[in-house]
Amino acid sequence: MDMKPHIAPVSDDRRPPRAAPAPGRRPAIFITGAASGIGRACAELFAARGWFVGLYDLNAEGVADIAATLGEGNATSGALDVCYPDAWQRALAHFWQHGGQRLDVLLNNAGVLTAGPFETVALARHHAMLDVNVASVVAGCHSAYSYLRLTPGARVINMASATAIYGQPELVTYSATKFAVRGFTEGLDLEWSKVGIRVSAIWPSFVNTAMAAGFTGVASAKSLGIRLTPADVAATVWRCATTRRLIHKTHWTVGLQAGLLSLGTRIAPAPLTRWIVGKLAR
Repeated sequence: MDMKPHIAPVSDDRRPPRAAPAPGRRPAIFITGAASGIGRACAELFAARGWFVGLYDLNAEGVADIAATLGEGNATSGALDVCYPDAWQRALAHFWQHGGQRLDVLLNNAGVLTAGPFETVALARHHAMLDVNVASVVAGCHSAYSYLRLTPGARVINMASATAIYGQPELVTYSATKFAVRGFTEGLDLEWSKVGIRVSAIWPSFVNTAMAAGFTGVASAKSLGIRLTPADVAATVWRCATTRRLIHKTHWTVGLQAGLLSLGTRIAPAPLTRWIVGKLAR
């Protein structure tokens, strides 16, 4: 990926789009990074269950092909470089026009990863992970706010990772970006719940996608194995998007490993957690 400049602050004008028509009846989800892997699996699952799906990705041809397979009237697609707020604004306006003037779920799924000892990874790759995995989530949520406000019961779902449970060697910056997504999700959920928008994060462990090739040689991936499929993650995203709970659930782990690791770090002393993670990374 070419280096992108850090995202500049976007306008603080949060007024709704002008003359928005009444929302459509069918729920609609906007998915980033939808050309493959988890994003594609989510698009296919939600479309199969009656939702209108917006597929957005740098690979415009790829998402167009997937949208075509989902059937006319069930999906729309477009190019989106999540690193640029202007691109977000164009994509969201396009989705709003085609999706019945509603945005029930914004799924911030796009992400990049470069693994390896910290000092051996080019600085440009560290910056790319910060831009795509963190700054784009901020820009996406900021750009989508007015649309979410116009859709009763709207939700934001951010793709975090089990690497946000404890910092991971050989995945240092990637892990840090997911910690940032975790904190961003928690704070924004508390803030936006006052206006009826709930924010959650999905925490899978290692998933068998094209990105999994980046885990080659990472000790913790070898220890734990790459056991999850995109369909496993999509099923959790579906539950997060559609479950209505008396007490809101902010974090959703995917798979037994992530669940046990999350529980273990909450009850184990910090030195013990550090020792366990160190053992897994050998």
